[in-house]
Amino acid sequence: MNHWIASFLLLLFVGCSLFSTEESQPITDDAKLRERSAKLHREAIVVDTHNDVTSPITDEGFDLGARDTSGKIQTDIPRMKEGGLGAEFFAIYVAAKYAKEGGAARRAMDMIDGVYEQARRHPESLEMAFTSNDIRRIHKSGRVAALMGIEGGHAIEDSLSALRQFYRLGVRYMTLTHTNTNNWADSAGGIGNPAEKRHGGLSDFGREVVREMNRMGMMVDISHVADDTFQDVIETSQAPVIASHSSCRALTNVPRNMTDDMLKALAKNRGVVMINFYNGFINTEYAKPGMPAPAKPADKATMEMLMQHFEHAIKVAGIDHVGIGSDFDGIDGLSPAGMEDVSKLPTITYELLKRGYSDADVKKVLGENLLRVMAEVEGVARKMQASGAKPSFAKIVAAKP
Repeated sequence: MNHWIASFLLLLFVGCSLFSTEESQPITDDAKLRERSAKLHREAIVVDTHNDVTSPITDEGFDLGARDTSGKIQTDIPRMKEGGLGAEFFAIYVAAKYAKEGGAARRAMDMIDGVYEQARRHPESLEMAFTSNDIRRIHKSGRVAALMGIEGGHAIEDSLSALRQFYRLGVRYMTLTHTNTNNWADSAGGIGNPAEKRHGGLSDFGREVVREMNRMGMMVDISHVADDTFQDVIETSQAPVIASHSSCRALTNVPRNMTDDMLKALAKNRGVVMINFYNGFINTEYAKPGMPAPAKPADKATMEMLMQHFEHAIKVAGIDHVGIGSDFDGIDGLSPAGMEDVSKLPTITYELLKRGYSDADVKKVLGENLLRVMAEVEGVARKMQASGAKPSFAKIVAAKP
C-alpha cells in the first residue's frame, strides 16, 4: 500500500512538473529572445535614413536635447539613445511650393544650418558625419552620427554648382524629386494629371545630375520618383542607389512604394530600400480602392503590417538590400502601434529575430546594408575622380516655344 502511494505521488509530481514546464516555456523563450534582442541591438549600428524632425527644428525652434512632452514630436536625443540609434539622416525637406515660389536653395540652407546647430549644442550626443567610416567611428564613441539628405531635387535650383556646394556642406544623399515633377525628373506624385509637364523619366540634365552625384560620392535616392525615373536612374548610375523611405507596392498599392520588379532591379544595382513606417505606405487596408484615409486609431497600420513589408522586401530583393527609413516626424504620428517614436526601434530587432533571422542578417537590416552602399558609393567616386572625371557644368536647355 505504501509502495502504491509512493508511486502515485511520483507520477503526480512528474505530471505537474511537465505541465508547469510546458506552460512556462513560451514565457521563458520570449524572455531569452528579448534579452538576445537587446544585446544584439546594442551591438549593431542602427541607421535610419529619413527623419523629418528638421522641420520643427527649423520652423519652431525645437531643440533635440530635451525630451518632447507635447506628443507631437517623435524624435529627440533622449529617445534616440533609448532607441539605440547609431546614425540619423536628417531630411533637408524642401516642400514643392518652393519650386513655384522660389527660395528652394535658401530653404535647404536654413535646414542644413539647423542640423549643424543641434550638433554644436549637443556635442556629447551628436557629431556630424560625412563618410561611412565616420559613422562607425562615432558609433564607437557612444554618440549618434548626424547626416543629411536633401528631399526634393528642386532644392539645387537646376544648378550642378549648387549640388556640389550642398555636398561640401555634408549632404550625402538627394531624393531626386518630392511630390512634384521638377525641371529634370518625374515624380510619383501628379501621375495622371494632364496639366503637369513630364519628361518620361529623367531629362538629359537629370542624367547629368545622377552622374555628378556619382562623381562626388552622393547617394542617389529614388523615393518619390516615378517608375520611369527609377528605370532611368538604374540605367545611368554607376553606383548603388537607395530608396531612403519607401515600402512595397505589392502589399500597399500606392505609387510611392516600389514594385517587385523595382526591388529586383535595385538589388541587381546593389542598392538598398529603406522601409517607411507611414500608415499610408504600409497599411494594406488603406491601399484598397475606395478606402478613405484612416481617421481612427483602429485604422492605423499594425506592427505586423510593417514587418510584412520588411519580409516582403527581403524575400524579393534579398537580405542585403533592405534597411530602415522611418520617416519619423514627417508622417503626422501615423506609424504603427508599438512604433510610435524613435525609442521603439529595438522592436524591429526583436521582430526580425522572432521571425528566425540570424544575428548577422538582422545587423544588415539595422544598418550594415546602408553602410555597405555608402562605402561603395564613396569607392565609385574615388575611381571616377582618379580616372580624370571632371565636374559637370551642364545646364538645362530651355524648351522651344
